[in-house]
Amino acid sequence: MYSKIALNNVKKSFKDYTIYFLTLTFAVCIFYSFNSIESQKAMFEISKKEASFIDMLTTVISWVSVFVSVILGGLIVYANNFMIKRRKKELGVYMTLGMSKRKISSILVSESFFIGLMSLVAGLIFGIVLSQGLSLFTAKLFQVGMSEYKFVFSQNAAVKTIAYFGIMFLLIMIFNTFVISKYKLIDMINASKKSENIKIKNPIVSIIIFILGVGILITAYKFIIEVGLDITDSRFTISIILGILGTILFYYGLAGFILYVIKNSKKIYLKKLNIFVTRQISSKINTNFVSITVICLMLFITISILSTGLSFKNSLESSLKDTVPFDVSARIINFEGSENKTIEQAIKELGFNFTDKEKYVVLQEYRLEENYGDILRGYGKEDKFLDNDYSNMSALKISDYNKLRELNGQSSIDLKEDEVLITSNFSKLVPLVKSYMKENTVIKINNINYNIKNQELITEAYESTGFANNFFTVILPDKALENLKPYDSILNCNFVGEDREKRESEIGEIFKNSRDENASGKDFIILGDTKTGIYSMTKGATTTIIYIGIYIGIVFLISSAAVLALQQLSEASESIDRYKALRRVGASRKMINKTIFIQTLIYFAMPLVLAIIHSIVGISVANEFISLYGNAEIGASATITALLIIAIYGGYFYATYIGYKNVTNTPNL
Repeated sequence: MYSKIALNNVKKSFKDYTIYFLTLTFAVCIFYSFNSIESQKAMFEISKKEASFIDMLTTVISWVSVFVSVILGGLIVYANNFMIKRRKKELGVYMTLGMSKRKISSILVSESFFIGLMSLVAGLIFGIVLSQGLSLFTAKLFQVGMSEYKFVFSQNAAVKTIAYFGIMFLLIMIFNTFVISKYKLIDMINASKKSENIKIKNPIVSIIIFILGVGILITAYKFIIEVGLDITDSRFTISIILGILGTILFYYGLAGFILYVIKNSKKIYLKKLNIFVTRQISSKINTNFVSITVICLMLFITISILSTGLSFKNSLESSLKDTVPFDVSARIINFEGSENKTIEQAIKELGFNFTDKEKYVVLQEYRLEENYGDILRGYGKEDKFLDNDYSNMSALKISDYNKLRELNGQSSIDLKEDEVLITSNFSKLVPLVKSYMKENTVIKINNINYNIKNQELITEAYESTGFANNFFTVILPDKALENLKPYDSILNCNFVGEDREKRESEIGEIFKNSRDENASGKDFIILGDTKTGIYSMTKGATTTIIYIGIYIGIVFLISSAAVLALQQLSEASESIDRYKALRRVGASRKMINKTIFIQTLIYFAMPLVLAIIHSIVGISVANEFISLYGNAEIGASATITALLIIAIYGGYFYATYIGYKNVTNTPNL
């Protein structure tokens, strides 16, 4: 009997459940899709190493899903609490007719079960469809082929989704039972008669707080732009704290500021129902400024992550062509007090013997007393990259450099005794070095003047690292460095022949063992990697970052929109008497609907607009960081982000507007 009542209630009030159902379905869909990644491996043509990165991604997703489930759990409880408040009077009628609280709880438990079951089924269906497209996205990110298309259903992801959301719904049922037990009949019957009082703060205080908030935000922007993403700088932490504080004060003072500005513009304030709209919005901001602040920050994180994630991946991976010119590169660290072995001796001692299948050269890197910061200061705007403790110039012998060019299939270069070549590939210093070379034809090194031979800056890398680490290196005649002790030895190697992949894998394993196990007690460590290893590691790391960013970003976006929707619908229920009053004084249904549209639009826009401003600053700072590795292009990802916001955030806005109209569109209104 009670199950039948619950089912009829769900059918009858499905319009009221739209936001709740939509949120649950979205949550289940996203949760299943991202946890089904492991099952997609069956379609990919991937190596063992690439498979291991997908396994790592799956593990990270699993841990992030715990955090996501907490966010979604809180959201579902919030939404459920809203539904209970909406139905206080109805539940009071049940109690008046003699139904016990236990039986009312049984009805609510049954309703939660039906809604949960429907949203779980719908979410899984949409999630299965979405995961098929996600597999194509995964293949593109890892840049791997697909052996053939297969319809993939992840049993593990489905079980995990059902388990996680089953626990959430169980907690909701317990929560509903607890809430009902605390309600009094008189409160339930009179629920519709209670409405939130419109609170207006002192406008002068609000304006001062608003202006203070804006000032703090400007200071936060200034700090983060100056320091960038340097977490070691105290201004980075200060900028985050100021950003949060400024956002809180901004919204705390916004209501009074809006009211003051609009009231002083009589043409706007007295036009149609603008007095009513202004008071409603001001009251809502006063009541919910904390939640609006949190939503703004969540939207800021969402926009920033989604807009820069793909840019970071593309920038880093596109730079690999220039920063990984050799199949293998390695350096050696000899422990203090040990015999100084050459890198060739160390690699042979670890069990790898060079044959005619490898072409390799060993460079001796020298560290000069001259500081490139002193040389380049004043030639550009990137002075912050010149102020560090590791800015001594590096140097290579021309004979070593020519061996490197020969390995790359390039012709050798002749240097006179008084000539030098200047090289750099670090993106932030390249403009400074070029500017220096344009204005100077001579550079002093070791108190000797050398003529700069190259008119164009040499930007090639002299080892494979995966990132541009040649800040400022000069190529000198051998005689200029003969009395200096080498700072480091670098081995670069290219493989030839059919079994190059096997040989590359063998030496890569030796490097790994040397790092992980300290070469079984050896008195040295080899720091090296292979081209395949660098490419795979970069793809794996960037893809993991993108997936986590998209996962958290979409969850934050859904949560933000859902909370705003529920707050607006809650206000609609509390404001029915106010809309009745508007009708009594002659307001038409069309005017009221327009008022509802404006209110809903402003309320959804408030956190989004400031979040976009935050994001413009954040993305510009992130692009500065990304440009260290390559060109930062955010056009495509920013467009995708905008479309997602329009689809999800805009969808919630429209659903809220329709729901708000339905609540206020009663027969006697």
